[in-house]
Amino acid sequence: MFNIKNGLVLYGPEMEPTKANILIEDNSIVEVSPHANGGKEIDARGCIVSPSLINSHVHLGDSVVKDIGDGKSIADIVKPPHGLKHRLLARAQPPDVINSMKSSLQEMLDTGTTTMVDFREGGVNGIQLLEKAGEDIPLRKVTLGRHDGFLQPFSLPLSKEGKLEIIGYTEEILESSAGVGLSGFGELEEEVVKIITQTCHRRGKLAAIHAAEYREVQENSLSTTGKTEVQRALETGFDLLIHVTSPLNRDLDLLKENDKSVVCCPRSNGSLSVGIPPMKEMWEKGINLLLGTDNLMFNSPNMFREMEYALKVTRGLYREYFPPVEILKMATVNAGPALGLNIGCIEEGMLADIMITQQLSENPILSLINRTESKNIIGLMTDGKLVYLR
Repeated sequence: MFNIKNGLVLYGPEMEPTKANILIEDNSIVEVSPHANGGKEIDARGCIVSPSLINSHVHLGDSVVKDIGDGKSIADIVKPPHGLKHRLLARAQPPDVINSMKSSLQEMLDTGTTTMVDFREGGVNGIQLLEKAGEDIPLRKVTLGRHDGFLQPFSLPLSKEGKLEIIGYTEEILESSAGVGLSGFGELEEEVVKIITQTCHRRGKLAAIHAAEYREVQENSLSTTGKTEVQRALETGFDLLIHVTSPLNRDLDLLKENDKSVVCCPRSNGSLSVGIPPMKEMWEKGINLLLGTDNLMFNSPNMFREMEYALKVTRGLYREYFPPVEILKMATVNAGPALGLNIGCIEEGMLADIMITQQLSENPILSLINRTESKNIIGLMTDGKLVYLR
């Protein structure tokens, strides 16, 4: 049992700054109040006590090909199966991939992230490489896999044998992952995609896809199908849409009507010159927004850097105020329910994923977003267990 005492707690789903103690028993928060007593005491005087961070979209395997391809188009770099990153990853040696992923996982912990959602390329072997890299690192890994068999040309309409083949590929991935993460509609037929998402949902697993990442894919989708990528993602049953940098027509209204979550990755979109996600407009419509650092080819997995960029680029894009607490919620409170996890919020009954940081300014939210670095993290806890206490 732990008792985090004397800190400024960002309490509840609205992250209200509250002077309180946090009593933790087993792996859960059992009491948040000024009078909570008992347990091994951790003195958080002068510190902010917040949920630890959740990186809701990352391509961890790309750690092995950092800062390669700068200046090339997004399709030339990342489009499967022949984009630059896929060619380089195919040549990378497993020990190099494992070591680079291990280093990135450790960087996440050092910068306050205790849960990450990885789009895991390379089929079952790719999942096994991540498991090997993360063996001794206490970070919650939500792995969304992908089978190379999905990309083969299927005869349409699908035969019974073709459907069973796709179900088999999906089941193989789901045996060792939290769900499926697909690159996009440019590589897959909708009939194939529907079988993948249906199989995920039968197993109670997540289905996620890149959608509307840049205007060209949206225009191509409209010209070939009469629908945007967002419409197609909703019609085929995806739980999480990644990016939505270039919504068109009624895309945002449809996302709200269907109660789907969007993972924004503004640093990645900026790096690839494809735009900035309209986070203020999505937030105003009531869409649940998450935050991710995306491709490690272009970005560090540091969520503090992502939050600061997201806040300032959104204010610059709209030339209007945007509440900083909404950015912090994208990296904490909003993510837990979207991932089906009881995390991201300091409240009784939640899992104890907690970060203790020095308060560096009068505004605790901006202290975290604008000023906090790894050296300012005093303590980190996941699932009620201390990762470190400095």
